[in-house]
Amino acid sequence: MALTLGFDVTAAFISMAIAVFYRWSTTGGAPPEQVSLGLIASGAFAFAALVAFFIMRVHRQVWRHAGWPDAMRIMQGVALTALIFLPLMFLWNRLIGFPRSSLPVALGIWVTFLFLARMIALSRSTQRPFQIFRSIRADAPPAILVANAIEAASVLRDLQSTKGGAPVRMLGLIEADGAEPGRAIRGVPVLGGLNELPKMLDLLAVRYGKKPWVAVAGAVRERDTMNAILETATQHGSRVMALGSDREGLHLQRVRPADLLARPVRTLDTDPVKELLEGKRVFVTGAGGTIGSQLARQCAAMGVAQLTLYDSSEFNLYEIDLTLREAFPGLDLQTHIGDVRDRTRLRQTVEDAKPEVMIHAAALKHVPLMELNACEAILTNVGGAVNAVDAAIEFGLERFVFISTDKAVDPDNVMGATKRLAELALAYRAKGTQLAVSMVRFGNVLGSSGSVVPLFERQIAAGGPVTLTDDQVSRYFMTVEEASSLVLQGTAHNGQPGESSLYVLDMGDPIRIRTLAEAMIRMKGMVPDFDIKIKTTGLRLGEKLHEELTYSDERLISTGIDGLNKVTPESRKSEPEGFHAQLDNLLIVAGDRQQPQALQALARLVPAYNPPACKG
Repeated sequence: MALTLGFDVTAAFISMAIAVFYRWSTTGGAPPEQVSLGLIASGAFAFAALVAFFIMRVHRQVWRHAGWPDAMRIMQGVALTALIFLPLMFLWNRLIGFPRSSLPVALGIWVTFLFLARMIALSRSTQRPFQIFRSIRADAPPAILVANAIEAASVLRDLQSTKGGAPVRMLGLIEADGAEPGRAIRGVPVLGGLNELPKMLDLLAVRYGKKPWVAVAGAVRERDTMNAILETATQHGSRVMALGSDREGLHLQRVRPADLLARPVRTLDTDPVKELLEGKRVFVTGAGGTIGSQLARQCAAMGVAQLTLYDSSEFNLYEIDLTLREAFPGLDLQTHIGDVRDRTRLRQTVEDAKPEVMIHAAALKHVPLMELNACEAILTNVGGAVNAVDAAIEFGLERFVFISTDKAVDPDNVMGATKRLAELALAYRAKGTQLAVSMVRFGNVLGSSGSVVPLFERQIAAGGPVTLTDDQVSRYFMTVEEASSLVLQGTAHNGQPGESSLYVLDMGDPIRIRTLAEAMIRMKGMVPDFDIKIKTTGLRLGEKLHEELTYSDERLISTGIDGLNKVTPESRKSEPEGFHAQLDNLLIVAGDRQQPQALQALARLVPAYNPPACKG
């Protein structure tokens, strides 16, 4: 700050000296007795600049983050300098001998110095140093920005240059990683760190007569920080909004459950996926589900030659078919209603479509329901996967992708055990064939059908209570975009015929479901257990307190792709004797709906699974 002020004051002295002596040079040069007058005038001008810029706090600006608000403050400081300088000179010698035209010339030279220096500093930190910021929208609410120091300048720059005007009027900046107040970035004062947020919300609400919003930038939208911000804002009656971006610039959007992940949302590289899928024929089972439909969208966007959708739900299939035909009118789209349990129908559809890549997303996944309907889970999750991979092998497909779950690790429930058995069956079946099999294991998908997020949203909208099975329950979460990207990355990464690979996403730490529920209540501006009650109901059939991503004999190794790990295959290394005969017997027993015997057969094939007392 002292260096900034020193430069500005020195520039003021030099500017006045140039102006005065240039003026005298046009009239035959400065008389010797006038040289001291010129130096005194320059000193007075520098003193006036010191006082004016200190009053206007120009010295607190960060040059490399300078913007339009800073330019306005500089011009105000320049004007105040002139107003201070003239009375000073008048009091000293009533302006006798001082060339009046020197003042506007000095001001012009000085402004040039000021802006040129800032433009040079700005050009070193951005590719758009000469961009003029647009205005703030007339309806823009007052807000406090919460951002990390390293991203604050770029966020403010993009915000102030948003097409149509900035969506908020920034009153101040809270630096989430700690900051000393007093500076200004692009004209926005730094108010301090997160610990200052409660005080600033109260102070600014009084000053402006309106509760400011809290706008949260991307890099600070991590679980603990977001929970703290939501709790503080709720207590002070302020709305929390996330800053999103598009081609028009930055915009405000409601905080989503995805913003509460204990890690940044992963954005995986799509180039290898595009290279693999472009021009290929792709077949997606379970294409109407949350994951399947998102995978279908991403495949269409990759420029596949043909996309075949296969699902047992007429309505879900209609929805994704309509969506894709509107978004990709030139796409060769084939839509088929069918059940993966129907081996003949699936085989016939694959034979007709002649795909090169199959993505198997069809599954029954609701844990408590599958405990009561174990035979249906076995027939769909195991039998359906076997039918799909057998068709892929028979008709010469290149790649097969299977969507698994973290519930397949040391399963306590039928759903997890069937997914684990499918992992084993696919790995053993692919050996010695032309097919490269990729299996992708991940946690809960935020917002998917049957997940806690839409359930909590409905319960909050109804006024509560929000129901939890247990206060200590935790889960790994990911967004549907992350899940589908991971599936496609796994598809592209494993290309060895006759081999199977298992992948997991680095999903950070698991999230307590109670923490998620409290945060979702605060998102609506309400207080947990006051406005909306939270009620525990007890663990449901087959439910675990905590999930895991790997078995004890499995190890994660990096794929070289950020966030994507490969699981070493020790637990799938050797096929047990008689495995496929036992598998066939399991499917026969399940087909006869002999649930107790089916559970016992499932446990023999998946040793980690210990079924409870058989349910009739």
